[in-house]
Amino acid sequence: MIILGPAYSGRETVYSNASLLIQNVTQNDTGSYTIQITQRGDGAKGVTGHFTLYLETPKPSINSSNLSPREAVETVILSCDPDTQDVSYLWWINGQSLPISRKLQLSENNRTLVLSGVTKDTAGPYECEMKNPVSSSRSDPVTLNLLLELPEPYIISNNFNPMENKNVVALTCEPKTQNYTYVWWVNGQSLPVSPRLKQPSKNRILILTSVTRNGTGPYECEIRDRVGSICSDPVTLDVLYGPDIPSIFPSLTDYQSGENLHLSCFADSNPPAEYTWSMHGKFLKSGQELFIPQITTKHTGIYGCFARNSATGRERSTFKMIVVSGKWIPASLAIGF
Repeated sequence: MIILGPAYSGRETVYSNASLLIQNVTQNDTGSYTIQITQRGDGAKGVTGHFTLYLETPKPSINSSNLSPREAVETVILSCDPDTQDVSYLWWINGQSLPISRKLQLSENNRTLVLSGVTKDTAGPYECEMKNPVSSSRSDPVTLNLLLELPEPYIISNNFNPMENKNVVALTCEPKTQNYTYVWWVNGQSLPVSPRLKQPSKNRILILTSVTRNGTGPYECEIRDRVGSICSDPVTLDVLYGPDIPSIFPSLTDYQSGENLHLSCFADSNPPAEYTWSMHGKFLKSGQELFIPQITTKHTGIYGCFARNSATGRERSTFKMIVVSGKWIPASLAIGF
């Protein structure tokens, strides 16, 4: 008598000679089978046999979490598919079995291979093999396409000391490569839209057509690929300008005899301006300040301040009329007058 159990699917036939026929075998039929033969009328007597059904292994394929990892940085997980029972998984690199390495870690059933910090030595090609007692098959090779570590960019310039509104400055982001995208930053912000800023050569070169004192930077260039980015050290231009028209301080113009005359002059300039003073066109002294103690009416006149920038070759001047009246009498002595 043949008793059908819960695993019966309709494709199985058991014959009187204890043979088993399974039609249209699938991977799900793989596994261990047990046959139990008992003597009719005496269930206590009989024999039990075991056998395992193996199917021909399918050709596996390798799936990767990342086929283009950053060299020496990123971790990659390779898996051998399909996930099949009763098979052994083997891995090969460069046609050889896997070496013992901390950077190559296999899962418990060997189906998954974890590559830590992939380098040229561990980029492959990789193959995985599925194997059982009756067959084996190997995948097509898979080689990882390593992305080189991003080099640290740096900025070179045709002129780090341009003259305001006179020199054209070209900033170049190095190194030159075909595989990166270049991005420029000024004062920590992306470049504003301006006719004074041009970016030929796929943004690797930044041209400042008219540099002003407000365009000193700092400038940074950034290189990017699909994985990450890295910025250069900031570069600041030393823009030469000025001097602007100088100003004389204080604004006071009327003095009394006996007072001290203390004037100072300032003109915005880079590098700082050199100053000279004159009175009625005659040289008085050099320096940013003019001090004359206890002035008299003889000191009435037109005072000139001259500011000169030796780097730009420019000189600007301004003039101030100082009027000194009669002798000054202290307030304590003026009572009663």
